[in-house]
Amino acid sequence: MSEAVRIRTEAADGVAVIRFDHAPTRNALDRETRARLVEALGEADADPDVRVIVITGADPAFTSGVDAKQLLEPGYEPLPVDPATTLRSLSTPSIAAVNGACVSGGLEIALACSLILASERARFADTHAALGLTPGWGLSVALPAAVGAWRARQLSLTGLPIDAETAQRWGLVNEVVPHGSLLARARELATAIARLDPGSVANAVGLYRGVHDAVLGGALDVERAALTAWSVHPSAARQAFSERVAHADPD
Repeated sequence: MSEAVRIRTEAADGVAVIRFDHAPTRNALDRETRARLVEALGEADADPDVRVIVITGADPAFTSGVDAKQLLEPGYEPLPVDPATTLRSLSTPSIAAVNGACVSGGLEIALACSLILASERARFADTHAALGLTPGWGLSVALPAAVGAWRARQLSLTGLPIDAETAQRWGLVNEVVPHGSLLARARELATAIARLDPGSVANAVGLYRGVHDAVLGGALDVERAALTAWSVHPSAARQAFSERVAHADPD
């Protein structure tokens, strides 16, 4: 695996597994990795042999989200499409298998999947405000849709994490499973999906996406406008990101 591309992909038995893999940054997603992720999602969606996409991380984290240090470098050019938007556009169902810290952009990726499974070690947090940033991949829309407005505000305004049990109680995740069983359970659900008629499954994915867009599409436009107008103090944000990565927990 190249140091520049912090991701591994594999496919077998109708399931494509995409794994974030860069322990020094708790699987933070730099620009090249995000570009490869978007590409890998498109390839899997176009492959008739792939029936389900599973996204997970190399322990101990799912992903700490966008590599903010790189994001704030002078001359940084954003990608034309983000991974969460790509996920929401797929006809192939996707499962987020959250094995550890799932933070900010990582949370947006999980929320864009069809299902979310959580290891008992999973932790979820929105730390955009802690870094002086603002969400832009749909978090302000998808998070309240999942957990309700009051709990979404609590996560975004405090930056404090919740554990897997709380996430399930709040409606953020489908199931919490023992850590060692996470990927096996994801494959079990993927196999159940793969047994069904592919056209009907794709139609169901499209129906849920269509309803989501019809009800919440305007809210996504509001978030994008806020992101366009946002500015940050780069040095302070880079320092905050470095301090966050140095800790084991997402707070």
